[in-house]
Amino acid sequence: MPFTAAVDEYGFILDHVIDFASLRQTDRFAEASEDVIVAILSEAGKMCTEVLAPLQRASDQHPASLENGVVRTSPGFADGFKAIAEGGWIGMSAQPENGGMGLPITLMTAVNEMMSGACLSLQLAPLMSQGQIEALEHHASDAIKELYLPKLISGEWTGTINLTEPQAGSDVGALKTKAEPKGDGTYAISGQKIYISWGDHDVAENVCHLVLARIPGAPEGTKGISLFLVPKFIPNENGTLGPRNGVSVVSLEHKMGLHGSPTAVMQYEQAKGWLIGPEEGGMAAMFTMMNNARLGVGAQGVGVAEAAYQHALDYALDRKQGKSLHGFTIAAHADVRRMLLTMKAEVFAARAIALSCAQAIDMSHATGDKAWEVRAALLTPIAKAFGTDTGIRVADIGIQVHGGMGFIEETGAAQFSRDVRVTAIYEGTNGIQAMDLVARKMMDGGEMAGRVLDEIEAAAEAARADLPDMAEAVWQASESLRETTDWIVAQEDLTDRFAGAVPYLHAFARVLGASFHLRAAMQDRGGPREKLARFYINRLLPEHTGLLEQARVGQDDLYAMNLDELAA
Repeated sequence: MPFTAAVDEYGFILDHVIDFASLRQTDRFAEASEDVIVAILSEAGKMCTEVLAPLQRASDQHPASLENGVVRTSPGFADGFKAIAEGGWIGMSAQPENGGMGLPITLMTAVNEMMSGACLSLQLAPLMSQGQIEALEHHASDAIKELYLPKLISGEWTGTINLTEPQAGSDVGALKTKAEPKGDGTYAISGQKIYISWGDHDVAENVCHLVLARIPGAPEGTKGISLFLVPKFIPNENGTLGPRNGVSVVSLEHKMGLHGSPTAVMQYEQAKGWLIGPEEGGMAAMFTMMNNARLGVGAQGVGVAEAAYQHALDYALDRKQGKSLHGFTIAAHADVRRMLLTMKAEVFAARAIALSCAQAIDMSHATGDKAWEVRAALLTPIAKAFGTDTGIRVADIGIQVHGGMGFIEETGAAQFSRDVRVTAIYEGTNGIQAMDLVARKMMDGGEMAGRVLDEIEAAAEAARADLPDMAEAVWQASESLRETTDWIVAQEDLTDRFAGAVPYLHAFARVLGASFHLRAAMQDRGGPREKLARFYINRLLPEHTGLLEQARVGQDDLYAMNLDELAA
Protein backbone atom coordinates (compact mmCIF):
# COMPACT_ATOMS: atom_id res chain seq x y z
CA MET A 1 0.00 0.00 0.00
CA PRO A 2 1.40 3.42 -0.89
CA PHE A 3 2.58 5.48 2.09
CA THR A 4 4.57 8.68 2.30
CA ALA A 5 6.12 9.73 5.60
CA ALA A 6 4.77 13.13 6.69
CA VAL A 7 8.22 14.72 6.97
CA ASP A 8 7.05 18.30 6.36
CA GLU A 9 4.33 17.98 8.98
CA TYR A 10 6.81 17.03 11.69
CA GLY A 11 9.02 19.96 10.74
CA PHE A 12 6.11 22.39 10.93
CA ILE A 13 4.98 21.16 14.36
CA LEU A 14 8.53 21.25 15.74
CA ASP A 15 9.16 24.78 14.46
CA HIS A 16 5.79 26.46 14.97
CA VAL A 17 3.63 24.51 17.42
CA ILE A 18 5.67 23.02 20.28
CA ASP A 19 8.69 25.38 20.36
CA PHE A 20 11.36 22.79 19.65
CA ALA A 21 13.83 25.69 19.40
CA SER A 22 13.94 25.81 23.21
CA LEU A 23 15.64 22.41 23.19
CA ARG A 24 18.42 23.74 20.95
CA GLN A 25 19.15 26.39 23.54
CA THR A 26 20.15 23.76 26.09
CA ASP A 27 23.70 22.45 26.31
CA ARG A 28 22.56 18.88 25.94
CA PHE A 29 20.86 19.35 22.58
CA ALA A 30 22.73 22.37 21.22
CA GLU A 31 23.89 20.36 18.21
CA ALA A 32 20.32 19.52 17.12
CA SER A 33 20.34 22.32 14.57
CA GLU A 34 17.56 22.89 12.08
CA ASP A 35 19.69 21.46 9.27
CA VAL A 36 20.46 18.34 11.29
CA ILE A 37 16.80 17.81 12.12
CA VAL A 38 15.71 18.25 8.49
CA ALA A 39 18.36 15.76 7.36
CA ILE A 40 17.35 13.19 10.00
CA LEU A 41 13.64 13.43 9.31
CA SER A 42 14.17 13.33 5.54
CA GLU A 43 16.42 10.28 5.67
CA ALA A 44 14.10 8.43 8.03
CA GLY A 45 11.13 9.34 5.87
CA LYS A 46 12.86 7.99 2.78
CA MET A 47 13.54 4.66 4.50
CA CYS A 48 9.96 4.38 5.76
CA THR A 49 8.45 5.24 2.39
CA GLU A 50 10.73 3.14 0.21
CA VAL A 51 11.80 0.22 2.39
CA LEU A 52 9.29 -0.38 5.18
CA ALA A 53 5.94 0.55 3.63
CA PRO A 54 6.15 -2.15 0.93
CA LEU A 55 6.32 -4.75 3.75
CA GLN A 56 2.95 -3.77 5.24
CA ARG A 57 0.64 -6.01 3.22
CA ALA A 58 3.05 -8.95 3.18
CA SER A 59 3.18 -8.83 6.98
CA ASP A 60 -0.59 -9.42 7.09
CA GLN A 61 -0.82 -11.99 4.32
CA HIS A 62 2.28 -13.97 5.32
CA PRO A 63 2.35 -13.92 9.14
CA ALA A 64 5.20 -14.89 11.40
CA SER A 65 5.25 -18.64 12.02
CA LEU A 66 6.72 -21.17 14.43
CA GLU A 67 8.35 -24.12 12.69
CA ASN A 68 10.03 -26.84 14.75
CA GLY A 69 10.84 -24.39 17.50
CA VAL A 70 12.13 -21.72 15.10
CA VAL A 71 10.24 -18.46 14.53
CA ARG A 72 10.16 -17.27 10.92
CA THR A 73 9.20 -13.67 10.25
CA SER A 74 7.28 -12.23 7.29
CA PRO A 75 8.99 -11.91 3.90
CA GLY A 76 11.31 -8.91 3.74
CA PHE A 77 11.36 -8.28 7.48
CA ALA A 78 15.03 -9.22 7.86
CA ASP A 79 16.04 -6.66 5.24
CA GLY A 80 13.67 -4.09 6.69
CA PHE A 81 15.08 -4.51 10.18
CA LYS A 82 18.59 -4.33 8.76
CA ALA A 83 17.75 -0.97 7.19
CA ILE A 84 16.44 0.29 10.54
CA ALA A 85 19.54 -0.93 12.37
CA GLU A 86 22.08 0.31 9.86
CA GLY A 87 20.43 3.71 9.78
CA GLY A 88 21.04 4.05 13.52
CA TRP A 89 17.33 4.50 14.20
CA ILE A 90 17.24 2.06 17.14
CA GLY A 91 19.71 4.05 19.22
CA MET A 92 18.60 7.56 18.28
CA SER A 93 18.25 8.76 21.88
CA ALA A 94 20.68 6.27 23.44
CA GLN A 95 23.83 7.55 25.09
CA PRO A 96 26.71 8.19 22.65
CA GLU A 97 29.26 6.37 24.82
CA ASN A 98 27.42 3.14 24.01
CA GLY A 99 27.01 3.84 20.32
CA GLY A 100 23.80 5.87 20.41
CA MET A 101 23.16 9.23 18.74
CA GLY A 102 22.12 11.10 21.89
CA LEU A 103 19.34 12.86 20.00
CA PRO A 104 16.16 14.21 21.60
CA ILE A 105 13.33 11.79 22.32
CA THR A 106 11.14 14.23 20.39
CA LEU A 107 12.95 13.29 17.18
CA MET A 108 12.86 9.60 18.04
CA THR A 109 9.11 9.90 18.59
CA ALA A 110 8.69 11.42 15.13
CA VAL A 111 10.76 8.69 13.49
CA ASN A 112 8.99 5.93 15.42
CA GLU A 113 5.67 7.35 14.28
CA MET A 114 6.86 7.28 10.65
CA MET A 115 7.92 3.65 10.99
CA SER A 116 4.59 2.77 12.61
CA GLY A 117 2.69 4.24 9.70
CA ALA A 118 4.87 2.38 7.22
CA CYS A 119 4.71 -1.05 8.92
CA LEU A 120 3.62 -1.29 12.55
CA SER A 121 4.36 -5.02 12.83
CA LEU A 122 8.03 -4.41 12.09
CA GLN A 123 8.31 -1.15 14.06
CA LEU A 124 7.51 -3.04 17.25
CA ALA A 125 10.95 -4.69 17.11
CA PRO A 126 13.04 -1.51 17.47
CA LEU A 127 10.53 -0.06 19.95
CA MET A 128 11.04 -3.04 22.27
CA SER A 129 14.82 -2.66 22.00
CA GLN A 130 14.62 1.06 22.75
CA GLY A 131 12.75 0.35 25.96
CA GLN A 132 15.33 -2.20 27.05
CA ILE A 133 18.19 0.14 26.20
CA GLU A 134 16.70 2.82 28.41
CA ALA A 135 16.20 0.43 31.34
CA LEU A 136 19.77 -0.86 31.11
CA GLU A 137 21.21 2.65 30.85
CA HIS A 138 19.53 3.62 34.11
CA HIS A 139 19.68 0.41 36.16
CA ALA A 140 22.22 -2.13 34.86
CA SER A 141 25.74 -2.69 36.14
CA ASP A 142 28.65 -1.30 34.14
CA ALA A 143 29.56 -4.82 33.00
CA ILE A 144 26.06 -5.45 31.65
CA LYS A 145 26.02 -2.05 29.93
CA GLU A 146 29.36 -2.61 28.25
CA LEU A 147 28.35 -6.04 26.95
CA TYR A 148 24.72 -5.53 25.95
CA LEU A 149 24.14 -1.90 25.03
CA PRO A 150 26.37 -1.72 21.94
CA LYS A 151 24.75 -4.88 20.56
CA LEU A 152 21.21 -3.67 21.23
CA ILE A 153 21.90 -0.23 19.77
CA SER A 154 23.48 -1.67 16.64
CA GLY A 155 20.57 -4.06 16.13
CA GLU A 156 22.79 -7.14 16.28
CA TRP A 157 20.65 -8.15 19.27
CA THR A 158 17.07 -7.17 20.09
CA GLY A 159 15.25 -6.69 23.37
CA THR A 160 11.86 -7.65 24.79
CA ILE A 161 9.79 -6.84 27.86
CA ASN A 162 8.28 -9.79 29.78
CA LEU A 163 5.55 -8.71 32.20
CA THR A 164 2.31 -10.57 31.56
CA GLU A 165 1.46 -14.08 32.73
CA PRO A 166 -1.78 -16.04 32.21
CA GLN A 167 -3.04 -15.05 35.67
CA ALA A 168 -1.26 -11.68 35.90
CA GLY A 169 -2.21 -9.04 33.37
CA SER A 170 -2.55 -5.46 34.63
CA ASP A 171 -2.18 -6.93 38.14
CA VAL A 172 1.54 -7.54 37.68
CA GLY A 173 1.97 -8.31 41.37
CA ALA A 174 0.18 -11.66 40.86
CA LEU A 175 3.06 -13.08 38.81
CA LYS A 176 4.46 -16.53 39.62
CA THR A 177 7.75 -16.56 37.72
CA LYS A 178 10.55 -17.22 40.20
CA ALA A 179 14.25 -16.36 40.28
CA GLU A 180 16.49 -18.59 42.39
CA PRO A 181 19.95 -17.26 43.36
CA LYS A 182 22.76 -19.51 42.08
CA GLY A 183 25.45 -18.16 44.40
CA ASP A 184 27.58 -16.78 41.57
CA GLY A 185 25.73 -13.53 40.98
CA THR A 186 23.27 -15.10 38.54
CA TYR A 187 19.74 -16.42 38.96
CA ALA A 188 17.78 -19.39 37.60
CA ILE A 189 14.57 -18.03 36.07
CA SER A 190 11.55 -20.33 35.76
CA GLY A 191 8.02 -19.48 34.64
CA GLN A 192 5.85 -18.59 31.69
CA LYS A 193 5.15 -15.23 30.10
CA ILE A 194 2.52 -14.41 27.48
CA TYR A 195 1.95 -11.68 24.89
CA ILE A 196 5.68 -11.11 24.38
CA SER A 197 6.09 -8.92 21.29
CA TRP A 198 9.00 -10.09 19.15
CA GLY A 199 9.73 -12.76 21.76
CA ASP A 200 11.73 -14.67 19.15
CA HIS A 201 12.54 -14.15 15.47
CA ASP A 202 15.13 -14.56 12.72
CA VAL A 203 16.08 -10.93 12.02
CA ALA A 204 18.90 -10.67 14.60
CA GLU A 205 21.31 -13.15 16.16
CA ASN A 206 20.21 -12.85 19.79
CA VAL A 207 17.09 -11.89 21.73
CA CYS A 208 17.53 -10.39 25.19
CA HIS A 209 14.57 -10.61 27.54
CA LEU A 210 13.85 -8.34 30.48
CA VAL A 211 11.83 -10.55 32.82
CA LEU A 212 9.93 -9.69 35.98
CA ALA A 213 10.23 -12.45 38.58
CA ARG A 214 10.15 -12.98 42.33
CA ILE A 215 13.10 -14.18 44.39
CA PRO A 216 12.10 -16.82 46.99
CA GLY A 217 11.18 -15.16 50.27
CA ALA A 218 10.38 -11.82 48.67
CA PRO A 219 7.10 -10.12 49.65
CA GLU A 220 3.95 -10.80 47.69
CA GLY A 221 2.59 -8.14 45.35
CA THR A 222 4.54 -5.63 43.32
CA LYS A 223 6.94 -4.75 46.17
CA GLY A 224 8.59 -8.16 45.97
CA ILE A 225 9.28 -8.15 42.21
CA SER A 226 12.76 -7.98 40.71
CA LEU A 227 13.93 -7.48 37.12
CA PHE A 228 16.29 -9.82 35.26
CA LEU A 229 18.06 -9.85 31.93
CA VAL A 230 17.74 -13.27 30.32
CA PRO A 231 19.33 -13.70 26.85
CA LYS A 232 18.33 -16.39 24.35
CA PHE A 233 22.02 -17.17 23.86
CA ILE A 234 24.38 -16.58 26.78
CA PRO A 235 27.11 -14.23 25.48
CA ASN A 236 30.79 -14.65 26.10
CA GLU A 237 32.75 -11.80 27.63
CA ASN A 238 33.84 -10.62 24.17
CA GLY A 239 30.26 -10.43 22.93
CA THR A 240 30.29 -13.60 20.84
CA LEU A 241 27.43 -16.00 21.38
CA GLY A 242 27.78 -18.88 23.77
CA PRO A 243 25.35 -21.69 24.64
CA ARG A 244 21.58 -21.60 24.26
CA ASN A 245 19.82 -20.51 27.44
CA GLY A 246 16.80 -22.20 29.00
CA VAL A 247 14.37 -20.03 27.02
CA SER A 248 11.91 -21.37 24.47
CA VAL A 249 8.83 -20.35 22.52
CA VAL A 250 5.75 -22.40 23.43
CA SER A 251 3.56 -20.90 20.72
CA LEU A 252 2.77 -17.74 18.80
CA GLU A 253 -0.46 -15.95 19.65
CA HIS A 254 -3.25 -16.02 17.02
CA LYS A 255 -4.08 -12.35 16.91
CA MET A 256 -6.71 -10.07 15.43
CA GLY A 257 -4.00 -8.08 13.67
CA LEU A 258 -0.27 -7.34 13.70
CA HIS A 259 0.24 -10.73 12.10
CA GLY A 260 3.79 -9.92 11.09
CA SER A 261 4.83 -9.30 14.68
CA PRO A 262 5.70 -12.60 16.39
CA THR A 263 3.89 -12.37 19.74
CA ALA A 264 5.12 -15.31 21.76
CA VAL A 265 4.28 -17.41 24.77
CA MET A 266 7.70 -17.74 26.43
CA GLN A 267 8.80 -20.55 28.71
CA TYR A 268 11.74 -20.15 31.11
CA GLU A 269 13.23 -23.35 32.54
CA GLN A 270 16.10 -22.63 34.92
CA ALA A 271 17.24 -19.96 32.46
CA LYS A 272 20.34 -18.01 33.44
CA GLY A 273 19.56 -14.40 34.25
CA TRP A 274 21.27 -11.33 35.68
CA LEU A 275 19.65 -8.95 38.16
CA ILE A 276 18.97 -5.45 36.81
CA GLY A 277 18.80 -2.90 39.61
CA PRO A 278 18.41 -3.95 43.24
CA GLU A 279 16.47 -6.94 44.50
CA GLU A 280 12.77 -6.09 44.77
CA GLY A 281 13.38 -3.02 42.60
CA GLY A 282 11.85 -4.50 39.49
CA MET A 283 8.84 -2.23 39.20
CA ALA A 284 10.90 0.95 39.51
CA ALA A 285 13.25 -0.29 36.79
CA MET A 286 10.36 -1.37 34.60
CA PHE A 287 8.61 1.97 34.87
CA THR A 288 11.76 3.74 33.75
CA MET A 289 11.12 2.42 30.28
CA MET A 290 7.35 2.00 30.45
CA ASN A 291 6.63 5.72 30.70
CA ASN A 292 8.49 6.46 27.48
CA ALA A 293 7.12 3.24 25.96
CA ARG A 294 3.61 4.59 26.58
CA LEU A 295 4.51 7.68 24.57
CA GLY A 296 5.94 5.38 21.90
CA VAL A 297 2.69 3.42 21.74
CA GLY A 298 0.72 6.65 21.45
CA ALA A 299 2.91 7.54 18.48
CA GLN A 300 2.15 4.12 16.99
CA GLY A 301 -1.53 5.03 17.01
CA VAL A 302 -0.80 8.32 15.27
CA GLY A 303 1.37 6.59 12.68
CA VAL A 304 -1.34 4.10 11.76
CA ALA A 305 -3.89 6.93 11.66
CA GLU A 306 -1.68 8.79 9.17
CA ALA A 307 -1.40 5.69 6.99
CA ALA A 308 -5.14 5.00 7.16
CA TYR A 309 -5.86 8.60 6.20
CA GLN A 310 -3.53 8.48 3.21
CA HIS A 311 -5.10 5.21 2.09
CA ALA A 312 -8.66 6.57 2.41
CA LEU A 313 -7.79 9.85 0.71
CA ASP A 314 -6.21 8.06 -2.22
CA TYR A 315 -9.34 5.94 -2.65
CA ALA A 316 -11.72 8.89 -2.25
CA LEU A 317 -9.88 10.92 -4.89
CA ASP A 318 -10.10 8.05 -7.37
CA ARG A 319 -13.53 6.54 -6.70
CA LYS A 320 -16.28 7.99 -8.93
CA GLN A 321 -19.76 7.69 -7.47
CA GLY A 322 -22.78 9.94 -8.02
CA LYS A 323 -22.61 13.64 -8.82
CA SER A 324 -21.68 16.71 -6.82
CA LEU A 325 -21.28 20.39 -7.57
CA HIS A 326 -17.76 20.04 -6.15
CA GLY A 327 -16.49 17.22 -8.34
CA PHE A 328 -17.06 13.73 -9.66
CA THR A 329 -15.29 11.54 -7.07
CA ILE A 330 -16.59 10.64 -3.62
CA ALA A 331 -14.15 13.13 -2.11
CA ALA A 332 -16.53 15.84 -3.34
CA HIS A 333 -19.49 14.55 -1.31
CA ALA A 334 -20.15 16.41 1.93
CA ASP A 335 -20.14 13.39 4.24
CA VAL A 336 -16.98 11.92 2.74
CA ARG A 337 -15.36 15.35 2.98
CA ARG A 338 -16.40 15.44 6.66
CA MET A 339 -14.77 12.07 7.27
CA LEU A 340 -11.54 13.01 5.50
CA LEU A 341 -11.26 16.29 7.38
CA THR A 342 -11.97 14.52 10.66
CA MET A 343 -9.18 12.06 9.96
CA LYS A 344 -6.69 14.76 9.01
CA ALA A 345 -7.59 17.04 11.93
CA GLU A 346 -7.42 14.21 14.47
CA VAL A 347 -4.01 13.11 13.22
CA PHE A 348 -2.63 16.63 13.60
CA ALA A 349 -3.99 16.99 17.15
CA ALA A 350 -2.73 13.60 18.35
CA ARG A 351 0.67 14.12 16.69
CA ALA A 352 1.14 17.53 18.30
CA ILE A 353 0.17 16.17 21.74
CA ALA A 354 2.69 13.32 21.41
CA LEU A 355 5.51 15.61 20.29
CA SER A 356 4.70 18.10 23.04
CA CYS A 357 4.94 15.29 25.59
CA ALA A 358 8.26 14.17 24.11
CA GLN A 359 9.61 17.71 24.25
CA ALA A 360 8.73 17.92 27.95
CA ILE A 361 10.68 14.70 28.56
CA ASP A 362 13.67 16.11 26.69
CA MET A 363 13.52 19.41 28.56
CA SER A 364 13.43 17.57 31.88
CA HIS A 365 16.57 15.66 30.88
CA ALA A 366 18.33 18.72 29.50
CA THR A 367 17.56 21.15 32.32
CA GLY A 368 16.96 19.00 35.38
CA ASP A 369 13.92 21.19 36.06
CA LYS A 370 11.38 19.17 38.05
CA ALA A 371 8.51 21.11 36.48
CA TRP A 372 9.29 19.65 33.05
CA GLU A 373 9.30 16.16 34.54
CA VAL A 374 5.89 16.74 36.12
CA ARG A 375 4.57 18.16 32.86
CA ALA A 376 5.78 15.11 30.94
CA ALA A 377 4.15 12.84 33.50
CA LEU A 378 0.83 14.66 33.09
CA LEU A 379 0.92 14.53 29.29
CA THR A 380 2.05 10.89 28.99
CA PRO A 381 -1.31 9.18 29.70
CA ILE A 382 -3.05 11.70 27.42
CA ALA A 383 -0.56 11.11 24.60
CA LYS A 384 -0.85 7.33 24.96
CA ALA A 385 -4.62 7.07 25.24
CA PHE A 386 -5.59 9.79 22.79
CA GLY A 387 -2.95 8.73 20.27
CA THR A 388 -4.10 5.13 20.22
CA ASP A 389 -7.81 5.99 20.33
CA THR A 390 -7.16 8.31 17.39
CA GLY A 391 -5.50 5.45 15.52
CA ILE A 392 -8.54 3.24 16.13
CA ARG A 393 -11.06 5.92 15.23
CA VAL A 394 -9.28 7.11 12.10
CA ALA A 395 -8.72 3.55 10.86
CA ASP A 396 -12.43 2.85 11.39
CA ILE A 397 -13.41 5.98 9.48
CA GLY A 398 -11.05 4.88 6.73
CA ILE A 399 -13.06 1.70 6.29
CA GLN A 400 -16.23 3.77 6.05
CA VAL A 401 -14.70 6.01 3.37
CA HIS A 402 -14.08 2.89 1.30
CA GLY A 403 -17.72 1.86 1.64
CA GLY A 404 -18.28 -1.80 0.84
CA MET A 405 -14.72 -2.12 -0.40
CA GLY A 406 -13.51 -1.27 3.10
CA PHE A 407 -14.94 -4.55 4.34
CA ILE A 408 -13.04 -6.45 1.65
CA GLU A 409 -9.59 -7.47 2.80
CA GLU A 410 -8.00 -6.98 -0.62
CA THR A 411 -8.20 -3.18 -0.29
CA GLY A 412 -6.07 -3.23 2.86
CA ALA A 413 -8.29 -0.72 4.68
CA ALA A 414 -9.29 -3.24 7.35
CA GLN A 415 -5.69 -4.10 8.17
CA PHE A 416 -5.08 -0.70 9.71
CA SER A 417 -8.04 -1.21 12.03
CA ARG A 418 -7.00 -4.73 13.01
CA ASP A 419 -3.36 -3.78 13.53
CA VAL A 420 -3.91 -0.67 15.64
CA ARG A 421 -6.64 -2.04 17.92
CA VAL A 422 -4.24 -3.57 20.42
CA THR A 423 -2.43 -0.28 21.05
CA ALA A 424 -5.29 0.82 23.32
CA ILE A 425 -4.64 -2.31 25.40
CA TYR A 426 -0.91 -2.82 25.82
CA GLU A 427 1.52 -0.74 27.91
CA GLY A 428 -1.41 -0.07 30.24
CA THR A 429 -4.96 -0.01 28.89
CA ASN A 430 -6.39 3.38 28.06
CA GLY A 431 -8.72 3.09 31.02
CA ILE A 432 -5.69 2.69 33.28
CA GLN A 433 -4.09 5.72 31.62
CA ALA A 434 -7.19 7.78 32.42
CA MET A 435 -7.24 6.56 36.03
CA ASP A 436 -3.57 7.47 36.33
CA LEU A 437 -4.33 10.96 35.01
CA VAL A 438 -7.08 11.74 37.54
CA ALA A 439 -5.31 10.12 40.49
CA ARG A 440 -1.51 10.05 40.57
CA LYS A 441 -1.09 12.91 38.10
CA MET A 442 -3.39 15.08 40.21
CA MET A 443 -1.53 14.49 43.46
CA ASP A 444 -0.22 18.06 43.10
CA GLY A 445 -3.77 19.33 43.50
CA GLY A 446 -4.04 19.93 39.78
CA GLU A 447 -1.23 22.48 39.77
CA MET A 448 0.49 21.26 36.59
CA ALA A 449 -2.82 20.82 34.80
CA GLY A 450 -3.57 24.43 35.72
CA ARG A 451 -0.24 25.58 34.33
CA VAL A 452 -0.95 23.85 31.03
CA LEU A 453 -4.37 25.50 30.91
CA ASP A 454 -2.76 28.88 31.65
CA GLU A 455 -0.58 28.41 28.58
CA ILE A 456 -3.57 27.43 26.43
CA GLU A 457 -5.44 30.54 27.51
CA ALA A 458 -2.43 32.79 26.96
CA ALA A 459 -2.08 31.46 23.41
CA ALA A 460 -5.80 32.01 22.85
CA GLU A 461 -5.51 35.60 24.08
CA ALA A 462 -2.62 36.17 21.68
CA ALA A 463 -4.78 34.92 18.79
CA ARG A 464 -7.84 37.08 19.55
CA ALA A 465 -6.86 39.95 17.26
CA ASP A 466 -6.42 37.69 14.23
CA LEU A 467 -8.78 34.76 14.83
CA PRO A 468 -11.27 36.02 17.43
CA ASP A 469 -13.95 33.35 17.05
CA MET A 470 -11.57 30.42 17.25
CA ALA A 471 -9.57 32.02 20.06
CA GLU A 472 -12.72 32.57 22.12
CA ALA A 473 -13.85 28.96 21.62
CA VAL A 474 -10.48 27.61 22.79
CA TRP A 475 -10.36 29.97 25.77
CA GLN A 476 -13.86 29.03 26.90
CA ALA A 477 -13.13 25.32 26.48
CA SER A 478 -10.01 25.70 28.63
CA GLU A 479 -12.02 27.39 31.37
CA SER A 480 -14.58 24.58 31.32
CA LEU A 481 -11.76 22.05 31.60
CA ARG A 482 -10.29 24.01 34.51
CA GLU A 483 -13.60 23.89 36.38
CA THR A 484 -13.87 20.13 35.91
CA THR A 485 -10.24 19.68 36.95
CA ASP A 486 -11.05 21.48 40.19
CA TRP A 487 -14.03 19.14 40.67
CA ILE A 488 -11.85 16.09 40.04
CA VAL A 489 -9.26 17.21 42.58
CA ALA A 490 -11.96 17.88 45.17
CA GLN A 491 -13.24 14.27 45.09
CA GLU A 492 -11.76 12.35 48.01
CA ASP A 493 -13.32 9.07 46.89
CA LEU A 494 -11.13 7.96 43.99
CA THR A 495 -13.95 5.89 42.52
CA ASP A 496 -15.80 9.14 41.81
CA ARG A 497 -12.75 10.29 39.87
CA PHE A 498 -12.33 6.96 38.10
CA ALA A 499 -15.98 6.90 37.03
CA GLY A 500 -15.35 9.90 34.78
CA ALA A 501 -11.68 9.42 34.06
CA VAL A 502 -11.95 8.38 30.41
CA PRO A 503 -14.22 11.25 29.32
CA TYR A 504 -12.04 13.66 31.32
CA LEU A 505 -8.90 12.49 29.51
CA HIS A 506 -10.59 12.84 26.14
CA ALA A 507 -11.86 16.30 27.01
CA PHE A 508 -8.33 17.31 28.02
CA ALA A 509 -7.03 15.97 24.71
CA ARG A 510 -9.77 17.82 22.80
CA VAL A 511 -8.74 21.13 24.38
CA LEU A 512 -5.02 20.49 23.87
CA GLY A 513 -5.67 19.55 20.26
CA ALA A 514 -7.68 22.72 19.69
CA SER A 515 -4.89 24.83 21.16
CA PHE A 516 -2.30 23.24 18.89
CA HIS A 517 -4.56 23.71 15.88
CA LEU A 518 -4.98 27.39 16.84
CA ARG A 519 -1.22 27.84 17.01
CA ALA A 520 -0.88 26.27 13.58
CA ALA A 521 -3.60 28.54 12.19
CA MET A 522 -1.75 31.61 13.46
CA GLN A 523 1.28 30.53 11.40
CA ASP A 524 -0.76 29.94 8.23
CA ARG A 525 -3.35 32.71 8.05
CA GLY A 526 -5.77 32.00 5.24
CA GLY A 527 -3.96 28.77 4.37
CA PRO A 528 -4.88 25.09 4.72
CA ARG A 529 -3.76 24.89 8.35
CA GLU A 530 -6.12 27.67 9.37
CA LYS A 531 -8.93 25.96 7.46
CA LEU A 532 -8.20 22.64 9.17
CA ALA A 533 -8.06 24.35 12.56
CA ARG A 534 -11.45 25.96 11.92
CA PHE A 535 -12.92 22.54 11.13
CA TYR A 536 -11.48 21.03 14.33
CA ILE A 537 -12.58 23.89 16.56
CA ASN A 538 -16.04 24.18 15.01
CA ARG A 539 -16.87 20.47 14.80
CA LEU A 540 -14.67 18.43 17.15
CA LEU A 541 -13.83 20.73 20.05
CA PRO A 542 -17.54 21.04 21.10
CA GLU A 543 -17.41 17.38 22.13
CA HIS A 544 -15.55 18.52 25.25
CA THR A 545 -18.78 19.87 26.75
CA GLY A 546 -20.52 16.49 26.90
CA LEU A 547 -17.32 14.77 27.95
CA LEU A 548 -16.84 17.09 30.91
CA GLU A 549 -20.43 16.58 31.97
CA GLN A 550 -19.78 12.83 32.03
CA ALA A 551 -16.59 13.35 33.99
CA ARG A 552 -18.49 15.08 36.82
CA VAL A 553 -21.32 12.57 37.27
CA GLY A 554 -19.54 10.43 39.86
CA GLN A 555 -19.91 6.73 40.56
CA ASP A 556 -23.51 6.26 41.71
CA ASP A 557 -25.11 5.36 38.37
CA LEU A 558 -22.30 2.88 37.61
CA TYR A 559 -23.12 0.84 40.70
CA ALA A 560 -26.89 1.35 40.85
CA MET A 561 -27.45 -2.02 39.16
CA ASN A 562 -26.15 -5.08 41.00
CA LEU A 563 -24.39 -7.90 39.21
CA ASP A 564 -27.53 -10.03 38.99
CA GLU A 565 -29.34 -7.18 37.28
CA LEU A 566 -26.47 -6.75 34.85
CA ALA A 567 -26.75 -10.41 33.93
CA ALA A 568 -30.55 -10.36 33.58
